[in-house]
Amino acid sequence: MCGPGVREAPPVDSLAVLTSLASSGLASVGWPVLDRFRFGDGFAISPHGLGIAIGFMTGGWLLGRIGIRRGVSAEHISTMLFWALIGAIVGSRVAYVIAHLSEFSSPLEWLYVWKGGISLLGGIAGAIVINIPRLRKYGYRFFRVMDPAAVALALGIGVGRIGDLIIGDHLGKPTSWLLAWTYHGGNLAPPFNCVDEVCQAQLQGGHLEEIQRSGAKLFDVNGAVLATGVGVHQTALYDMILAWVLFAILWNLFKKPRREGVIALTFGLYYGCCRLLEDSLRIDKRFGPFTGSQWTALTVATISAAILIWWAVQARARPHEDGEAHPGQGDTGRGDTGRGDTAKDGGTEEAIGAT
Repeated sequence: MCGPGVREAPPVDSLAVLTSLASSGLASVGWPVLDRFRFGDGFAISPHGLGIAIGFMTGGWLLGRIGIRRGVSAEHISTMLFWALIGAIVGSRVAYVIAHLSEFSSPLEWLYVWKGGISLLGGIAGAIVINIPRLRKYGYRFFRVMDPAAVALALGIGVGRIGDLIIGDHLGKPTSWLLAWTYHGGNLAPPFNCVDEVCQAQLQGGHLEEIQRSGAKLFDVNGAVLATGVGVHQTALYDMILAWVLFAILWNLFKKPRREGVIALTFGLYYGCCRLLEDSLRIDKRFGPFTGSQWTALTVATISAAILIWWAVQARARPHEDGEAHPGQGDTGRGDTGRGDTAKDGGTEEAIGAT
């Protein structure tokens, strides 16, 4: 209730405010997309593939630098990186095909890497699985290698996602929030088809998404508008930002002595939650309430959280004096380098610090 002669202020339309800010470039992000780096008339490079390659090499470089601090030899790291590359290529495609099997008319099309896409989580799984025999051959415990690998992987994802941003990949639903991604020209990555700067994509469930400079719209199978926005969720941008935050967290954890597995499991919990959130902002094939990537992320995050909680409970239930070895973890006198014997899985573990 206002006093005499004082008028009540009209209600504020938040969407209108955001739309106004976005039109002036203050509440949105955007850039012209580039589908290829072209050199002359006959040679072109995909920014997406280049981003993946640079991300892999950056992560591999870091793993080579920090892996030796956990007692992993440089020669073994190089060999495992080579096989990780093969496993990632195969795993990323296999995971995508499994999740989108109905979209392929024949098994031969499974090999058409230019049709459909790849799965980052599948690539990570493939890189790990293919190296399990090498871990056993070289005598390394699983987490002894995976802890430094998790730090390197977070960095690799943060760098590699730049390629997705350049080509306008992994676009989500229409939105008008602060980081709404607005279209500024160019050919968006598939499944979008752009004609005269009007880009459309046929999505799962008969949905149609349209993106142009003026904004974005999502239609249902009958042509009714389901959502509008000044732009769309750019989930690759979210993933890149979150990966850099994850890298900072893991790097800080890595600098001090930790129990083997804490860093790798922190990666699994954090990144699993990230993918659960990010994929909810996209329209993709779902199995029940979640996409294939979300089910994978939920499984990894749940297992990681359960192990971390169990370790924390064990540590509280079994107090020990500083400098005293944890049962089953061997000598702690090696400090924070993580170096020690390379006993095979099931052998005496070295302590790399308390949980």
